[in-house]
Amino acid sequence: MITFIISITALLSGYAFYSKYLERVMKADPERPTPATTLQDGVDYVPMPWWRVFLIQFLNIAGLGPIFGAIAGAMWGPVAFLWIVLGTIFAGGVQDYFSGMLSLRHNGKSITEIIGVYLGKYAKQIMRIFIIVLLILVGAVFISGPAGLLAGLTPESLDFNFWVWVIFIYYILATLLPIDKIIGKIYPVFGFALLFMATSLITALLVKGYHIPELTAENFRNFHHDKESFPIFPMMFITIACGAISGFHATQSPLMARCLKNEKEGRKVFYGAMVTEGVVALVWAAIGMSFFSGMKGLNEVMIAQKGNAAWVVNEVSYSLLGTFGAVLAILGVVAAPITSGDTAFRSARLTIADLIKTSQKPIRNRLVITIPLFAIGFLMTRINFDVIWRYFAWANQTLATVILWTITVYLCQKKNRYYLITLIPALFMTGVVTTYIMLSPEGFSLPNPVSYSIGLFFVMLTLTLFLIYKKKSR
Repeated sequence: MITFIISITALLSGYAFYSKYLERVMKADPERPTPATTLQDGVDYVPMPWWRVFLIQFLNIAGLGPIFGAIAGAMWGPVAFLWIVLGTIFAGGVQDYFSGMLSLRHNGKSITEIIGVYLGKYAKQIMRIFIIVLLILVGAVFISGPAGLLAGLTPESLDFNFWVWVIFIYYILATLLPIDKIIGKIYPVFGFALLFMATSLITALLVKGYHIPELTAENFRNFHHDKESFPIFPMMFITIACGAISGFHATQSPLMARCLKNEKEGRKVFYGAMVTEGVVALVWAAIGMSFFSGMKGLNEVMIAQKGNAAWVVNEVSYSLLGTFGAVLAILGVVAAPITSGDTAFRSARLTIADLIKTSQKPIRNRLVITIPLFAIGFLMTRINFDVIWRYFAWANQTLATVILWTITVYLCQKKNRYYLITLIPALFMTGVVTTYIMLSPEGFSLPNPVSYSIGLFFVMLTLTLFLIYKKKSR
């Protein structure tokens, strides 16, 4: 319990102090006109109050990651708390804030265009394809997950395929219509529902006397049932993504950069939403470690359920809140991925529109891009959910790494030492994603020593290339 309270306090302190430092580095100017006012088009560039933009951003980024990812991450034990806290404050929050603010400064451009500005046209072209694939993966993941949860609520009448079609219809409408027609109106409600769910569950957990494990010297180790195949590094850092750092977030920030009326609102929206998501991840990690009488019990459950975190959500919700409360809680969990999936497809549409340089004001232009996107996304829902999730997780963290390097180059161009803000997390994440793809079954399945050596090599290589760039840019 003490570790959990300290973790929450640390996240709030990160927002109170570190985000203000980042705001000074960015030199946010409340007098500078924003794209929402200079490029207002009634479709994507729409001025909205900051609190509404915050709730939309929170729902955009808080998909299944801070819930399913945190539950799976809890299998490693209390060390998960440490990654969620440090990742959120020094990596995820930093990435989200700067990616949003850089988009704000570049007329609301998508993240691929921002990458092109600072890493060059070749990097832009590669990342365009990479990000579009990632966004379609996100859309597919965030159809299958909530459809499975809703089917669990209606086992006698409405099956998985029915809910897939319902979600798809909603996605099409949310992707095509102006952002203030559906997203701007219902997201704030869903945002409150998700926060209510997390608050209700952790309160019930504590009232009923469950013990949340502490991060002590004795517990600072790997509790995963298969320690050899799932070492803490890099596996946990890929599994817990959205609750610590997620490249997907950087694809969503430009959507909200097109709606902010004041640069000073960026800290509340971009960094604030990441901290809020970190809190949600802490809640679910704590539930995972305590509800099943410790990490051993959680590992046994996850083995028995074949890694199905949706079953854990159902079991926890019904046990802690009863039938009525559980339905509300599950609907809150369902809202999170659905409201990330629709904006994933929306981001894919805008990324493709930037690529082919076509206006999105005419609905015909939106349809030309949207129909093929959804056809591919629907086909992906036919693939095993676990397979999609694993590839999404690696692609997600790889994108986060590229974004961190993009911001590092931007800060380096400011001719000061601010680049250290992102250089350190960029190097760390470079080691994570390269080691993972070498080690994991989804990658090359190389022996641990070889994988770690290759990971270290890429860390040193990217650091060397950056120092060469820095020297030449003087």
